[in-house]
Amino acid sequence: MIEPGATIGILGGGQLGRMIAVAAAQLGYHCHIYAPEPESASVAAEVALRYTQGEYDDTAALAAFAADCAVVTYEFENVAIGVLERLALDVVRPSVKALVTAQDRMNEKTFVTDLGGKPAPFAAVDSAADLAAAMARIGTPGILKTRRDGYDGKGQWRIMHPANADGLDLPGQPLIYEGFIDFFAEFSVIACRGGDGAVRFWDSARNVHENGILATSTAPAPAEVLAQVPEARALAARVADALDYVGVLTCEFFATTDGPVFNEMAPRVHNSGHWTIEGALTSQFENHVRAICGLPLGDTALAAKGVEMRNLIGAAANDWAAILADPASHLHLYGKAEAREGRKMGHVTRLTL
Repeated sequence: MIEPGATIGILGGGQLGRMIAVAAAQLGYHCHIYAPEPESASVAAEVALRYTQGEYDDTAALAAFAADCAVVTYEFENVAIGVLERLALDVVRPSVKALVTAQDRMNEKTFVTDLGGKPAPFAAVDSAADLAAAMARIGTPGILKTRRDGYDGKGQWRIMHPANADGLDLPGQPLIYEGFIDFFAEFSVIACRGGDGAVRFWDSARNVHENGILATSTAPAPAEVLAQVPEARALAARVADALDYVGVLTCEFFATTDGPVFNEMAPRVHNSGHWTIEGALTSQFENHVRAICGLPLGDTALAAKGVEMRNLIGAAANDWAAILADPASHLHLYGKAEAREGRKMGHVTRLTL
């Protein structure tokens, strides 16, 4: 067990790191943020004790950072694996193995398939010929994605008809082609696994995306979604056990007439779980800190009859005064200076008591 007063290292300086650091402070821990941007540009640095500016492949800087920390976690999974492996940081939680699996969509879907999960049909694409073969086997419509990095709809190309691929300028990096899924809802399974193997699940919220970005998460989800949650939870538990996972793990699913279809996993706290700060007895951020520090996990039950989280994208955050005028709303602004289109500036959670 890592006792309060120790320092938790967080790789990544964004809003997820910020919320982890707030939860850690409430439990008596200090946080040290490591990220490539200047300290003045990190919203996590505003609530942390220390900050190191360094690239994710800077072995010396990472080693010095790790030496200051009792445990290291991350809010951003696209960290250079080779560097972490060379440092042999046995205090990284979740493990490097979880990063290796989640960083590459091909690895991720193969891993989940081997565990009995059901993702959308997929194929690796490294050339125009590979894409043609994938479309011939899987069909259209489909979506072409970078195997690494892309998020919030970035690094993705919709291919509604084979002609859409004619002359497509491939980005020169490994890709994956996935067939479209006919689904009636999207939902997340957010789990927390302790070092002793204990697992807690939060209620699965129904997620609604707009322009590839999560707009709302609502719990409890409708009955037709809830009926698919047990199967999805069983898969998430198998994933966590196979990775010897410690911390919060998020698995996203499509609800279909044939049962839950796995979409992707994130080895970290997740936007679709932000509602847990006020809406659950223990938030995803607090339980993540509890898990990585070896503390008992907290109760994940709903704290209200219902809860909805809405992301504040771009200029929507400027309506903060109107949001606060509603006594049932809880506002979280991330402290970002520039409200760009498509940028998550904060979120608001509304409880139904």
